[in-house]
Amino acid sequence: MAQPQEDNLFKNVISHAKEYGFIFPSSEIYDGLSAVYDYGQNGAELKNNIKEYWWKFMTLLHENIVGIDAAIFMHPTTWKASGHVDAFNDPMVDNKDSKKRYRADQLIEGYIEKQEEKIEKEVEKAAKRFENFDRAMFVSTNARVVEYQNKINEVSTRLAQAMSNSDMVALKQLIDELEIACPISGTRNWTEVRQFNLMFATEMGSVADDANKIYLRPETAQGIFVNFLNVQKTGRMKVPFGIAQIGKAFRNEIVARQFIFRMREFEQMEMQFFVKPGEEMKWYEYWKEKRLKWHKALGLGNENYRYKDHDNLAHYANAACDIQFNFPMGFRELEGIHSRTDFDLKSHEKFSGKKMQYFDSEANTNYIPFVVETSVGLDRMFLSVLCSSYQTEKLEDGSERVVLRIPAPLAPNKVAILPLMKKDGLPEKAMEIMNDLKFDLRCFYEEKDAIGKRYRRQDAIGTPYCITIDHQTLEDNTVTLRNRDTMQQERVAVADLRHKLVDACSINNLLRKI
Repeated sequence: MAQPQEDNLFKNVISHAKEYGFIFPSSEIYDGLSAVYDYGQNGAELKNNIKEYWWKFMTLLHENIVGIDAAIFMHPTTWKASGHVDAFNDPMVDNKDSKKRYRADQLIEGYIEKQEEKIEKEVEKAAKRFENFDRAMFVSTNARVVEYQNKINEVSTRLAQAMSNSDMVALKQLIDELEIACPISGTRNWTEVRQFNLMFATEMGSVADDANKIYLRPETAQGIFVNFLNVQKTGRMKVPFGIAQIGKAFRNEIVARQFIFRMREFEQMEMQFFVKPGEEMKWYEYWKEKRLKWHKALGLGNENYRYKDHDNLAHYANAACDIQFNFPMGFRELEGIHSRTDFDLKSHEKFSGKKMQYFDSEANTNYIPFVVETSVGLDRMFLSVLCSSYQTEKLEDGSERVVLRIPAPLAPNKVAILPLMKKDGLPEKAMEIMNDLKFDLRCFYEEKDAIGKRYRRQDAIGTPYCITIDHQTLEDNTVTLRNRDTMQQERVAVADLRHKLVDACSINNLLRKI
């Protein structure tokens, strides 16, 4: 559960994102639309750079992975085959006093978090009392801590069983037994727990009836599965191989909250890796390791990542884990890695009547491949970069600056071109430098206000480098190059700028770290 300091950080990040053109509430002039956001000019650039980092990693570094762009609308039977029509539900419960709706499982998970916080408080107290403190021994022997842990284990087991069996009565019983209250009203006046389908439905064609009912896709994976044979045959792909895709998905979330962490319209970066049956666990472990390295290469702090195995597997999986990131509200899912078995292809074969088998020429046999999936939420990835990059610093002169230490390859603008004055030929020289650099780097030109104020604005939007053109530039063709993170300045020849900056801001150099 987020602490007050972390809550303040989150509020500051949200405010900063709007003030500096990263994220706006959608339809704000009409008071917005709940859990829907627009990416502003800087947000769109950062988002595109994250996409490029992921896309290049998948399709350039792996010769057996190709990318597609499937349509959002799909034949409605697709979602019957995938299980979404019958099983894509969340358990919903309403508080009769506050009129607020909650996910029943999240209310119970909140209770578990509170028990875990009680354990941590007991541990902290003990650590202060004893000089040679052994945490493991204390947790295993302290009666109060053991009681808390036993309760956590019991509730977690019952929650997993109820979710696995879609047992709404058991979920309601847990909420009542644990005396969970509504965060808004403080009362325990709950309705019964009900299933709530998360897919958005609409009609295609001129007549609105059930025959024309289709859905906005709740995930991008099915567009890959239905094109499995198209890609395999046209690309002459041999198992193991992967298909990557970036695209929008839509879910009618009961409780969409925490800014862009959980939205009703979001974007996914998914890769489905098709493997020989029996080899799925080898590849599952491979992609777990590879994906974590991809995240850590950004330099956002290795301690901010961890694996979390799923206690309750989806109907299609035989193994699953999350790569979690330490957001201001605590460790939450950033990316999922799943071994999906052969469920999807086998189900589409059954519902479509079309063969979805792969002919293995080396083994001279046909089989339906197993699938290992990597799926990262682009919006959550964006949020992880934004939150970890946001810093407030006290400077030596007593002033303060807000800086976004966004990794240079992902930054919206790579360099700001700043003529010291709006006269004496400095703007003309600045434009000459910008026109030379803009084919390789996204540049931002500004000549208004004192140079110090301009530096602060560039720090606030995460621009890694600022180039200041002054009168000395006209004499010896050198400029002042300022580093965002260190605020150090150096004189650099104009002729050396492209090589120096392109190298520092290259996504390809980032990929070489993986």
